[in-house]
Amino acid sequence: MTFSETTDLLSARFGAAIQPNTQNLQPYLTVPVEQLVDICQFLRNDEQLFFDLLACITAIDNGANANTMEVVYNLTSIPYEHNLMMKIVVPRNMNGTALPSVPSIAHVWRTADWHEREAFDLVGIHFSGHPDLRRILLPTDWVGHPLRTDYQEEEQYHGIKTK
Repeated sequence: MTFSETTDLLSARFGAAIQPNTQNLQPYLTVPVEQLVDICQFLRNDEQLFFDLLACITAIDNGANANTMEVVYNLTSIPYEHNLMMKIVVPRNMNGTALPSVPSIAHVWRTADWHEREAFDLVGIHFSGHPDLRRILLPTDWVGHPLRTDYQEEEQYHGIKTK
């Protein structure tokens, strides 16, 4: 199934909020965060699509000027040999406010469990409904999220120089 066929199928099912972008080398869909779980379940369960593999989740901090963060999902249908990149855009939190929140899709694809934990750990996006959202790469008492544009590394961690 082509990207435009996939887009048409999703738009017919979920409405005009599905926004295709074909300006880049790899086309992608921007979907509303409120519909993320339903769209993911449809992508996995629909017989024409059958995206049975969540290959990757990437989180991006667009910085304080843009005031947004993105979560990018790369999906593959192994039997049909097609791929789809999909992203959501959420408001970025400012200092002292709660982390941006996105619904977990770990119950749709089990691989999301570890990908979401990595995005939480490094970029600071909360995945609501995640079965075990905790740091995966950094120590549990680490301060901050190192892939955020405003991250400031502490001078020391437990008496060890970090800079």
